[in-house]
Amino acid sequence: MSNRKRWGRGTGTSPASGTGTGPASAHHASERLISRYAHGDSAIPGNEVWALEAHLESCAACRARLADLAPAAAPAVTALVDGVWSELAPLLPVTAPMPARRRWALTLSAWASPVMVPWVCMTVFVTLFAVFLDWTSGQRISFVLLMAPVLPVLGVAAAWARGLDPAYELTMATPRAGLPLVLRRTTSVLVVVISLLGVAGWITGTTVAQWLLPCLAFTTGTLAFGGLVGVTRAAAGLVGVWAAVIVAPTVAASGTPVLLRTEALPVWGAVLVLGAAVVFARRGAYAVVGARR
Repeated sequence: MSNRKRWGRGTGTSPASGTGTGPASAHHASERLISRYAHGDSAIPGNEVWALEAHLESCAACRARLADLAPAAAPAVTALVDGVWSELAPLLPVTAPMPARRRWALTLSAWASPVMVPWVCMTVFVTLFAVFLDWTSGQRISFVLLMAPVLPVLGVAAAWARGLDPAYELTMATPRAGLPLVLRRTTSVLVVVISLLGVAGWITGTTVAQWLLPCLAFTTGTLAFGGLVGVTRAAAGLVGVWAAVIVAPTVAASGTPVLLRTEALPVWGAVLVLGAAVVFARRGAYAVVGARR
């Protein structure tokens, strides 16, 4: 059952009434959920917390209900907010407002992180280097195929690089920082990688299925393990295993491994489906900041 159905319909508040500012305001959170949220109930599932906070952004009626409960539910927090506000209020009239962010910048921040720019440059270099090796090495292996599974994994890790992104904590604390944000940034990574591999595969004569399925399978595997140990750790582990178990022996033997042959494509397809199922089943885990470390 979706969060919207669980909340139920409001009584007399609609977008046309002026108390809401979007389609979501036609449905309101239940009194019980808002009360639990106001009291800081840690037992509320992460996906429900995300959905409630996202709803509060566009629903003035529910924000007012939460504000009414706050003094009794969290008096210490209310006193702290009142104290901060009393100090800020005199400064607001004499403080220049921040320039409004452009709409395209707001949209871009939901799909990509500034720290992904070095990764894009690195991905282009690695792909070009793999094409160069395929042309000049004279070996019977395809370096494009060897690199295809790990290129998106490195990008997904860069999207959640805690040590590289100065705005990491702010991004992770936003109401929409759950699985939807993870999927958006992963999609932006895949768009870059698939475009580059498409060109590299066309140049080297590698079929699309041979590199696309391993690419997608490793991506979903990274997200699936990321819900347990963190996306960055999962990416590092998978890259390390792939380099040690597949890349090194393949280069030493100068032959295409079984996992990269056409007959192994059903296995990659199964891994892709399994990884996607795990991500969906554990979607609430991505609403926790620690899950993306």
